[in-house]
Amino acid sequence: MNAPVAVDALFAGQVARLAGDSRSSAIVKTPVSGRRLLTAEGLAGDAQADRRVHGGVGKALHHYPAEHYARLAAAFAEARHLAPGGLGENISTRGMTEDDVCIGDIFRLGEARIQVSQPRTPCWKIDTRTACEGVAAFIAEHGLAGWYYRVLDAGEIAAGDRLEHIERPADAVTLAEFSRLVRQTRPSIAAVLRLAHANGLDPNWTAKLMQRAEWLRNNGGSE
Repeated sequence: MNAPVAVDALFAGQVARLAGDSRSSAIVKTPVSGRRLLTAEGLAGDAQADRRVHGGVGKALHHYPAEHYARLAAAFAEARHLAPGGLGENISTRGMTEDDVCIGDIFRLGEARIQVSQPRTPCWKIDTRTACEGVAAFIAEHGLAGWYYRVLDAGEIAAGDRLEHIERPADAVTLAEFSRLVRQTRPSIAAVLRLAHANGLDPNWTAKLMQRAEWLRNNGGSE
């Protein structure tokens, strides 16, 4: 089990037009003081512009490791907003990365109980937010996207609360391993199926991975 890690900051935001773009997003988030209710639909006071791809039960809470910002800043010195809260996360910590966290891991956070459901998939909004082309692609290539939780038990949370790791599925897959395999051009069918059947994985990811395994099977993929 991972040692408890404190949440350094809690962030929430509303839908607004992005600077320098005609489209809207809720990627711009500001620190939250005091306690906020976390439910299956997300953090009270937080919004998403496109509920097809953000928010909802499989993406109720976004966690981004603060450690990643130094790496991004080193690669993109001209990028803006490369500090905790800058990429639309709800919680920021130090001491937990994709190397440590597995799909299906369950944590206690404040009064809530949450489960890792899937990695974040970087999108165009990151490049727009940072005013720098290529940041989203770099994040995807290097597995620096952070991850989402589903909420098993609702409750109030706050900055300063500790993420207490309470359960890990058998044969769990780390987020780093998940990211590496997804990025492979032709992974083995067995590897894809292992990801697809990861305990706690969001059903949308399971369906995509099953489709990929079928494609590989029909196109000469190795078992």
